[in-house]
Amino acid sequence: MTKQMLSTATDQVTSLTASLATGLKLGEQYVQLLNKLATTDNADQLLASASDLIKFDLTDAYVKFPHHYAPEDYYLLFMDRLLELEGVGGLEVKPDPLHRRLAMRLTSFENNYTFCFEQKRGKDGAFFCEQTDHEPLFNLDLAHQSLQFNNQALVDFLIVKEISAHNDLELQGIIKPLVAFADLLESKLNFMINLGILATKSDTHFKLAAPELSLTVIDKLFVKTAETDTVLLSLPKNNGAKLKLGDQIAMSLCYDPNDYSKQWFFMVSDPKEELSFLDVLLHYPLVRDWYLINRSSLAIMDTNFSYAPVAAERVVRHTPATDAKPVKEEAPASAVNDDEEVSD
Repeated sequence: MTKQMLSTATDQVTSLTASLATGLKLGEQYVQLLNKLATTDNADQLLASASDLIKFDLTDAYVKFPHHYAPEDYYLLFMDRLLELEGVGGLEVKPDPLHRRLAMRLTSFENNYTFCFEQKRGKDGAFFCEQTDHEPLFNLDLAHQSLQFNNQALVDFLIVKEISAHNDLELQGIIKPLVAFADLLESKLNFMINLGILATKSDTHFKLAAPELSLTVIDKLFVKTAETDTVLLSLPKNNGAKLKLGDQIAMSLCYDPNDYSKQWFFMVSDPKEELSFLDVLLHYPLVRDWYLINRSSLAIMDTNFSYAPVAAERVVRHTPATDAKPVKEEAPASAVNDDEEVSD
């Protein structure tokens, strides 16, 4: 009887130590990925470690990890490290103790705005949002390797909200590191990039979201330019108008006369390909005021990439027992503590 009890106790201890070892190994894997994210000089390894961490499941029935980063934080760390590797400044990442997460601040912008990535139910990737109004300036999807800017949010934040308090150069300071990040994703990691109204190629068509455009909207621009030195010309085939903004710089609002759908679009002509449609709104008050007054008719369409389904949306490194306490990932944190509650 005593031998049988000893054997049972030994089995229990052996089982417990094996379970603890498995939990500790899980922690070691997590630390290795964090170290790689923090120290690697290779863009591909940086992407791989961030992708693995976003999907990493730290829940374990026997070993608890009360302090850890949230999935949204890895997007921010990935962005910060990639910009750091290429020497791009203007941004800094710091802990946000109040909300227990990481936050990014634009060092060139005097307002104390902070930006975080936010995940949305049913949406791929994470959204880079300013934390006052939570405008999603762009979506970053590491699984599908894509970045897409949000035209509506860019206009809302930079033009509607900030243009009265800042000049165009200050607001361009916000955009510059974001576009640099997109360029690095494309050149270093072959990401698909949708710059939206930040695109500067002269053949870019900024399509209107509205299916039709009343010509009275263009008439209003003619009226506004009549009192200025700015020249607005009707196009030869009566398919729109062209506004001359400077030496060889112009903005057209038109449609292709050979396109039966008559899809209206803006097009910015700049031989140096330095100006985007957003730059036009920033630099030229006449265009900006006209655009905002008629925004319901002139808003630019947001086009999104289409993806094949990802086979495994989440990788589980270790399957916990059914009584394991889940990690509260809904509370982003730079050091999440599972035993505390957050109050906004």
